[in-house]
Amino acid sequence: MVTHVHLVRHGHHALLGRVLCGRMPGVVMSEQGCGEMNAAADVLQHLNPASIQCSPQQRALQSAAIIAAKCGGTVEIVRAMDEIDMGRWTGAHFGDLQGQDTWYRWNAQRGCTRPPGGESMSSLQRRVVTHIGQLAGHEGSVVIVSHAEPIRAALMHYLGVPLDMFHTIDIDTASISTIALDGQQATVSRVNHKVTA
Repeated sequence: MVTHVHLVRHGHHALLGRVLCGRMPGVVMSEQGCGEMNAAADVLQHLNPASIQCSPQQRALQSAAIIAAKCGGTVEIVRAMDEIDMGRWTGAHFGDLQGQDTWYRWNAQRGCTRPPGGESMSSLQRRVVTHIGQLAGHEGSVVIVSHAEPIRAALMHYLGVPLDMFHTIDIDTASISTIALDGQQATVSRVNHKVTA
């Protein structure tokens, strides 16, 4: 039995591209983000998901609720798909991080560094891939609403891309990436499919 896991990034929010939100509370989708998620939900509806899972962050919950409203079913919160913990960088403006040695190392050596007081990319990848692997044999397809870094980490694992090459995979808001699980085999069949709102 092949299980299709559709990894969906949450919709746009007002701090996107300006603030390193991480797990900062109170980050909600913008009107643009709601429109994006409605368009993504239209596509997912045709894929007949058997279950919908999501990160506990509010923007992910909002996104998953839009999908559930169109596809039916309830939303299960899965902490393994939470956003990466950015530690002391949580809530920092990107402009304020530029020029810091630790910020440079994080972006140059993503596979072996971590944000101050935060989570490494390799640790993030382990928890995400462990959860996705447990879905093999699941009856029907699964939609998981998460964030750019967890989705990117999963795709890099299944594509065999080193973590230091994280910049080679873009994950847009409300995009859909798909992994097909067939026993112990996994195939990435879609990466960063963006639906026009």
